[in-house]
Amino acid sequence: MTGAPPRTTRGSKTVIRLIKRYGSRKLYDTEESRYVSLEEIGDWVRRGQQVKVVDNTSGDEVTAQTLALVIVEEGRRGSSFFTSDLLHDLIRRGERVFSTGVEQLQSGVDRALRASIDRIPPLRQVREETAHLRERLEALEASLAEIESDGGSPVRPTDRRPLETATSSGIRTGRRKGVHS
Repeated sequence: MTGAPPRTTRGSKTVIRLIKRYGSRKLYDTEESRYVSLEEIGDWVRRGQQVKVVDNTSGDEVTAQTLALVIVEEGRRGSSFFTSDLLHDLIRRGERVFSTGVEQLQSGVDRALRASIDRIPPLRQVREETAHLRERLEALEASLAEIESDGGSPVRPTDRRPLETATSSGIRTGRRKGVHS
């Protein structure tokens, strides 16, 4: 690897390294005033440097084509992480390959995040308690719906106390505690 490490920022502004491509396919780094290889450009990009490649004759931006050549060269050297299958899919399906990959990545991150949250004891306990409360609420709503569908009058708040199971004389009654006739 030759050349100085790329400068990626000046102050808080990201600096894009300008590379000129000549008709002979030579690449000229305007920052260091020297010709560079595809391998060097690949190294810079991996380290976070933004590059912009411009055709010197037409002024057209050719960054995407140049970065594709970086990938091809890495493949020739056997160091590319792109498999032939992935490249075939990319050509066949274009943007859909990447959007599907991004969706899968987001889904994986979401699953990992949920699994991590479940490992934190207070959050797990809150989640379990919430689920339990939700079940109890659903059971209460079902009971109320059943009472109302049986034609019974709506239950008054005072009638919601537990039934008294025994009296002082030992005889069971169906009256509720605190309700006197």
